Amino acid sequence: MKKVNILNINIDNMLKSEVLKRLKYGVVFTPNVDHLVKLQKDTEFFRAYEAADYILCDSKIVYYISRFLGTPIKAKISGSDFFPAFYTYHKNNQDIKIFLLGARPGVAQKAQEIINDRIGRQIVVGSYSPSFGFEKNEAECSEIINLINNSEATVLAVGVGAPKQEKWICKYKSKLPQIKIFMAIGATIDFEAGNINRAPILVP
Repeated sequence: MKKVNILNINIDNMLKSEVLKRLKYGVVFTPNVDHLVKLQKDTEFFRAYEAADYILCDSKIVYYISRFLGTPIKAKISGSDFFPAFYTYHKNNQDIKIFLLGARPGVAQKAQEIINDRIGRQIVVGSYSPSFGFEKNEAECSEIINLINNSEATVLAVGVGAPKQEKWICKYKSKLPQIKIFMAIGATIDFEAGNINRAPILVP
């Protein structure tokens, strides 16, 4: 894969359609400007990014910077755009079973129901809305791991905000052997549940 380096982060230079065809396993992160700033100071966050398999541009600002630098990124691919494209692409792929981790109580469950109704099958096989500060609670993290492993999910979509979601994936992915694809998707679970509206398209 061709990459574009911006502030020491290698961003994959791919169209959404190319990622959908290529993605069979791995960790997917979608950096925006806030990520790139935090990555300059947060070593643990940077290590999580180094372990990612797909790093997709989620910012019009980063997209235009790449063009200014003479190494243009093909497209902006936000998590909130990519995730619905992913589950729609795999509508009839019975090997794709998704677990949603994130959002406030009840929201992930609502998103699960809406997505399954939209797709016409139980593509989302489980969901969990963690408590505030759950990443510091080993007991809750252990419970989450058990829920995911018992769900038969092959895809984990984590939407608890950056850098928490990326760090959590990096820390616990080895304990989730059935998961082939990990995605950090920010507020996407809220979008899918119809809980909040998307930002205007021109806002990075």
